[in-house]
Amino acid sequence: MTQPRGKRFPLALSDVMTKGTAPGAAARRPQPLRSAAPASVVRAAESVARAAAVGLASRPQPLGGAGAANGAGAAHEGLMNRMVERLRTAGIRDELVLDALRAVPRHGFVDSALGAQAYEDAALPIGQQQTISKPSVVARMLALASGGRRIGRALEIGTGCGYQAAVLSHLADDVYSVERLKWLHERAKRNLRPLRRVNIRLHYGDGHLGLPIAAPFDAIVIAAAALDVPTALIEQLAVGGRLVAPVGEHVQHLILVEKTSAAHWRETLLDPVNFVPMKFGVS
Repeated sequence: MTQPRGKRFPLALSDVMTKGTAPGAAARRPQPLRSAAPASVVRAAESVARAAAVGLASRPQPLGGAGAANGAGAAHEGLMNRMVERLRTAGIRDELVLDALRAVPRHGFVDSALGAQAYEDAALPIGQQQTISKPSVVARMLALASGGRRIGRALEIGTGCGYQAAVLSHLADDVYSVERLKWLHERAKRNLRPLRRVNIRLHYGDGHLGLPIAAPFDAIVIAAAALDVPTALIEQLAVGGRLVAPVGEHVQHLILVEKTSAAHWRETLLDPVNFVPMKFGVS
């Protein structure tokens, strides 16, 4: 349902690796230069070289690196691909969004005990009654926010464990994400660090206020529900920008806000959802 331009409707808002290639086995080992050095010295040097090679081979690989192509890494990659194909079958057609989901290891954002469930289409607990949203919901919201095009500057309200910000970073040039819970803000920093996404900037603060210092934003995604979209966030949305948020208290729906001019916007009521409530202040 699309609302008349410039009008608001009364809705309640509540809950949301470089593959290393081992040196070719067939490569010819360089012959040592003829030297007057004692054989014992040569043997010692060869021993050091062999030890260094072993150390390099056993060094832990970063996420998505050469080590991730084997064992558990390959298993997670297969699960991730199947998750993306399920989303495609379910109606997510935005290839940019699907590629972004395929690029982010969701199991790295949940407790290890839940790793086996990371690629199911389910919201999972991340502590203190907070959750990581279902992949289908993340995909739907980001597809709406992007509108099928690359985003310049994006704002996320509700960083949570950092998963959605990581996916969004593959769709936008710059991602700013605000979290009101200090422990979640710190957890998101730890989760995101191995991915080295240099275009993500995390902020600790009240999401109702947005981030005026970085505005305007081409897209805003709110990952928690309130009784209405905060006015400050609509003001920080660029003309032509898109804002996606869950609205409602007992019954919630996604709402898409499209800003048509500095003082006017269009609102469209969409899918039923279930998000944690958006709260004021910081904690």
